[in-house]
Amino acid sequence: MAHYIHFRDPTSMAIEEKLKGIPKCPGTCFFIDVINSTDIKYKTELEDWGKRLNNTFNFISFLNDFPENVVKGIGDELMLFIPDEDLFSKTAYNNYFGLIEEIYATIDNLVNYPLENTFLNCKVSIHYCTEVYNITFFEHANDYYGKDIDLTARLMSKAKANRIVMSEKFYTKVQNDMIDMNIRLENTALAKISSVYMEDFKGVPWPTEFRYIDIESL
Repeated sequence: MAHYIHFRDPTSMAIEEKLKGIPKCPGTCFFIDVINSTDIKYKTELEDWGKRLNNTFNFISFLNDFPENVVKGIGDELMLFIPDEDLFSKTAYNNYFGLIEEIYATIDNLVNYPLENTFLNCKVSIHYCTEVYNITFFEHANDYYGKDIDLTARLMSKAKANRIVMSEKFYTKVQNDMIDMNIRLENTALAKISSVYMEDFKGVPWPTEFRYIDIESL
């Protein structure tokens, strides 16, 4: 449960004491954005674009596996955060390799679904977070704040339709899982992953390493 931060006195020392006592909450953050949803709202009626949004969100199967980890939606973009504690307690998709395999399979299914105009394309950013806190400034809400949440959002600038962008930090976690399970890269969704790139994101004081996978239409 999120730590609720709500102090009316802006000079209160109690808020500083409370914040000092809040532990970090390591885990994996995702941003998932539905592409061109604004465009179709101007071109079609609710019964069309609403149906396609419904189909898309319901078909994103890993959302159904982690319903309690959907933090919030802003327009047609979703934020998920899966604390390590939650991930490791799952019976399925209980490691980082399992997560990327499931996300890839989901986007691949959207791209290659046999009926046209059923779904909308998506783009995804993923980052493994250590600088994050389970806090909220709104009563009864669950949320996460921290430098690594902001960085996950910045990674979205490198995504496009049917692309998964991941930080090198998350990719390293996936690689470690593959080593532990003796899985070869060429036998996985990561077989066509890009080489490592580096970007100076706005507000981030050091370069960020990332990779991406493009899911192709067959």
